[in-house]
Amino acid sequence: MANAILLDAKDNVATCTAAAKAGDKIKILGGGEIICVEDIPIWHKVALQPISKGDKIFKYGEIIGEASIDIAAGGWVSHENIFSVPRDYESEMI
Repeated sequence: MANAILLDAKDNVATCTAAAKAGDKIKILGGGEIICVEDIPIWHKVALQPISKGDKIFKYGEIIGEASIDIAAGGWVSHENIFSVPRDYESEMI
């Protein structure tokens, strides 16, 4: 049974399909397992690798923001530790 879904191979986060507690092993549909290092609510994101402050956050194969602090592998990725960044969609679509 999967506890999270990896949506694209470029993603550095997965979406939890069940709430997870610190210490839980999360099985990821689409790519391996990770130990949760903090409580993560259902439908929220878990970091699949260490993410440094300033690193891009990828979900759906797209940038959804940048880390505002260092995020540990297995950590909760939320509006508390990422922020939106402007993108030039017109040039990206060429």
